Amino acid sequence: MSKLPISFYTRPDVVQLSRELLGKVLCTHIGGALTEAVIVETEAYAGVADRASHAYGGKRTKRTEMMYWSGGHAYIYLCYGMYSLFNVVTNIEGIPHAALIRGGVPLSGLDAMLARLKKTKAVPGLLSGPGKLAKALGLHYSMTGTPLSGNRIWIEDRNIHIPANAITATPRIGVDYAGEDAALPYRFVATLQ
Repeated sequence: MSKLPISFYTRPDVVQLSRELLGKVLCTHIGGALTEAVIVETEAYAGVADRASHAYGGKRTKRTEMMYWSGGHAYIYLCYGMYSLFNVVTNIEGIPHAALIRGGVPLSGLDAMLARLKKTKAVPGLLSGPGKLAKALGLHYSMTGTPLSGNRIWIEDRNIHIPANAITATPRIGVDYAGEDAALPYRFVATLQ
């Protein structure tokens, strides 16, 4: 068990980094509960040149400012006024790249996850979808900017190997407004054995 070093996040290729997050373990220690989930779905957002990115064209707002921080911070935003969505900020300071964590498989802390989701038992796909994943792990948009080097939100490498033939690259979901960029194969889905 080793926490990913900051150098993992500050690399320049957000697409490759998003793919490499598959099989890593997203961990939170929030509200007294430790929860952990294997990351099985991600999406890459390539900053100012990517029409699907919140930072497209150099846009800077109070919400998107975290994207311009150095890699290794959480960018958590409110979607549709209801769902907190968890992203990993990547690249160096000033380059607003991020990887959205879209899905996971529970590893530990299932009771806390079920309570947060108001469920009584685990079902397949419990953490499928970025809103459900964030809610189950206790992630809230008020936590945006949290460093991933601390003990509240972090990602570990547990040597979970996912073979290349178990990873599918597809266009991202819900970004039709992005024109040609909507078709980029920046979404990665892993099938765990």
